[in-house]
Amino acid sequence: MDAETGTGPVTGRIWTVPNLLSFARLLGVPLFLWLVLSGQDWWALGVLVFAGLSDWLDGKLARALNQTSKLGTVLDPAADRLYILATLVGLTVRDVIPVWLVVILLAREVAITPIVPIMRRLGYAGTLPVHFVGKAGTMCLLYAFPLLLVGDHHGWWATTARVGGWAFAIWGVGLYWWAAVLYWAQTVQLARATPPDQDDGPDASGASDHDGPAAAPPLPTPDRDASGDQKGAQTPR
Repeated sequence: MDAETGTGPVTGRIWTVPNLLSFARLLGVPLFLWLVLSGQDWWALGVLVFAGLSDWLDGKLARALNQTSKLGTVLDPAADRLYILATLVGLTVRDVIPVWLVVILLAREVAITPIVPIMRRLGYAGTLPVHFVGKAGTMCLLYAFPLLLVGDHHGWWATTARVGGWAFAIWGVGLYWWAAVLYWAQTVQLARATPPDQDDGPDASGASDHDGPAAAPPLPTPDRDASGDQKGAQTPR
């Protein structure tokens, strides 16, 4: 899913229309998990559809209304991750997906966790630009889990959904890990390009994860804004 990005400047505003949609999507996470665990699959799928549509809409509105915000760049990927986590928990408890798939996905999150403190150490106000590869991986997983949930039923349509769900899951896991490799490659590249006297830059808040071209583009050395903080981008997914 798209992180909230716009063409205008990123502001510190909180109460924007895109942010309200992101808050609503976050509130749907516990509801979705409860629906899955209680076996109300069709209602759970409805919550996922709402989450997907609101995620697409908040990105469009952020650009159209020039309401891109720092909070939005954090809420959007956080909501994606929480929905993935809730789905993993629910489907694992119901034996729809195996434990090894959960371990692989959680290991990827652990693998990219050190990137945030490293970027803060370099003095960046964010972390890395969101990669298309990570976005594609997230999208595949967000397609895979609903299909696997439908595939837990009986009938030819359930069998078809199960096959499609596993296809998306395999592609999603591969792209998810490929994105992690790209993020680390960019981190190493940026660390080497940062002058030694900027290694102790001011501590800043990080954002969150996913996406970009197959090859990491060259990253500039940090610029400083009027407040003295170095400008960063968004985090990976």
